[in-house]
Amino acid sequence: MRPTMRRSTEPRRRWAAALGITALVVTGGGLLGGPAQAAATASVAVDFPTHCIPPPIAGIPPIDGTTTAQITVDNTTPQVGDTVAVTYTVVVPAASNPVDLALPADIMTPTGEVTLGGAQSGDVTVAGPKKNPPVPGKGAFPSFSMTGTFTVTAPGAITLSPGDYNIHTSYIMELDTPCTVTGPPAPVSETVVATGGGQVNERAVQLSAASGEAGDEVTVTGTKFTPGAGITVAGRDGGAQTGDTTTATADGSGAFTARLAVSDPDTTGIVAYEGAAWDAEKGAGPLAYTVTGGGEIPDGSQELTTTVRAGTLSMTQAGDSVQLSGVDFGRGGASTGDLRTVTVEDFRGGPAGWSLTGKVTDFKGPGGARISADALDWTPSCATKPGSPSTCAAGSAGSVGSAGATLASTPDGAATGGEFTVDAGLSLDVPAFTGAGSYAGVLTLTLT
Repeated sequence: MRPTMRRSTEPRRRWAAALGITALVVTGGGLLGGPAQAAATASVAVDFPTHCIPPPIAGIPPIDGTTTAQITVDNTTPQVGDTVAVTYTVVVPAASNPVDLALPADIMTPTGEVTLGGAQSGDVTVAGPKKNPPVPGKGAFPSFSMTGTFTVTAPGAITLSPGDYNIHTSYIMELDTPCTVTGPPAPVSETVVATGGGQVNERAVQLSAASGEAGDEVTVTGTKFTPGAGITVAGRDGGAQTGDTTTATADGSGAFTARLAVSDPDTTGIVAYEGAAWDAEKGAGPLAYTVTGGGEIPDGSQELTTTVRAGTLSMTQAGDSVQLSGVDFGRGGASTGDLRTVTVEDFRGGPAGWSLTGKVTDFKGPGGARISADALDWTPSCATKPGSPSTCAAGSAGSVGSAGATLASTPDGAATGGEFTVDAGLSLDVPAFTGAGSYAGVLTLTLT
């Protein structure tokens, strides 16, 4: 009896995404569109089409869905020159964790933009804290909020619409899921009506990024400062200044560019101002900024970096045929042998486990005679190489059949991988008066 083994070439992947991902598709809410109105209106949740790109490691295509979000402000009737605090909330994320692996709390950091229209145009940068409840395997992602500020520069109705947003996850690896508004702008969620005020401070700053690891540099650009003035660029924690500071000088047009190294984990925003101390009338910001991780390099030290490249999940076999023991016509019984050893190498890194399954065809003999695939039993065994993060588990003893059975597997986990050897004892139950001759079936192994 000779069951021939072959490795399946069918591409399969049991685990389709990593932590932090997060393509959010949401539902619900009403719409507020059309031209800006002459009076402030109540904030409403709005729906808008969204194009989200999961991290490449997820192995899944972009997701085109619907986001529901709501914009609120701390002052719906500001005066020109006032600073308005804005909160951008993704209300009810409908997307679910695509893997069985649960995600822990406080790994998601959202950033985004709010689009201004009507009497004032531009984008408001917003960011949220690194805070979320645990997300169970295949569970729904939680809602999240992001905050920022803008200065009112013109009287009239100013509309606020949800803009693009990004979910940064810090679990096992740093991953981003950017989501953009399809056919911007999104519907209006909030409207404020500004009235005339005093002298307008038109100073403005922009950041090259809304988040980064501790020690990363962010480029800060400013406009409409006093030409030739000395500028201080600094981190803020609410009403207090943090230890992150640098200086620049405004050029003849009042513009400047500075690079600020953000190392203080308490920094939640960045400002720029003229003079010896923060003055809202001679400064701009704060723009939201989130420290996502990393650490400061002490004086006299050198940071050394390297890269560990993720590999693949693969298997090899110690041969492609097995000769089972013969049986006698009229007596039948167990035709036995051993599976050729299979070596599995899981060098991918990340949280995904693997599963090795097998299925067998009927055993074909002379003159069209057959022995059913269900007559082949195996007794699997699996050994794990010392030092491997995962531990291999053998499948259950029993019939293989054409439907297939599990030979060995490792579970999903916080860190997986390793080298494993898989074996099995084979036994084909041959009926007593099976026609004499040679019989062969094909045992196919599939690693996912």
